[in-house]
Amino acid sequence: MTIPNIITIGRLILVPFVIMMIMQQRWAAAFVLFVVAGVSDAIDGFIARNFDMRSELGSYIDPLADKSLLVSIYVSLAVVGAIPSWLAIVVVSRDVMIVAAVLLSWVMDRPVAIKPLIVSKLNTAAQIGFAAFALAANAYGIELAGLEDIAMLAVAALTVASAGAYLGGWLRHMSA
Repeated sequence: MTIPNIITIGRLILVPFVIMMIMQQRWAAAFVLFVVAGVSDAIDGFIARNFDMRSELGSYIDPLADKSLLVSIYVSLAVVGAIPSWLAIVVVSRDVMIVAAVLLSWVMDRPVAIKPLIVSKLNTAAQIGFAAFALAANAYGIELAGLEDIAMLAVAALTVASAGAYLGGWLRHMSA
């Protein structure tokens, strides 16, 4: 058990607290916990890379913690009406599709390696940025005067593009 893994597990433990704050519409607390989770992600990555503390466990739980937080936030924000439901459905559907494809490839004894693509990194950045905006907007009354719709469409487009890129790679792998 490395220090980065302990930090990542802490981030996983934060997820239900962030969700509880959103559901109770305690926006400032939800925003602060989201920022703490983001900072912890940067710190554990920095420590793992710079102090040779990478581990197999970390390679699994770090993306799990990131996705758990993002998916949970999008669903919770949609449930309380802070974002449109369609956006949460797009975000969740992409991740469900990827997990289903990986599981199916394992079941078929053709395991596929999922490597982050540039479009998926852009997608993750857009999803994090929009989630932070949605939380901050509710916590501190921040408005983007129409840019919110553009940001939502950008998140949706990047999410669909990322899903398409992974699906294309998976289909090539499975047909080879």
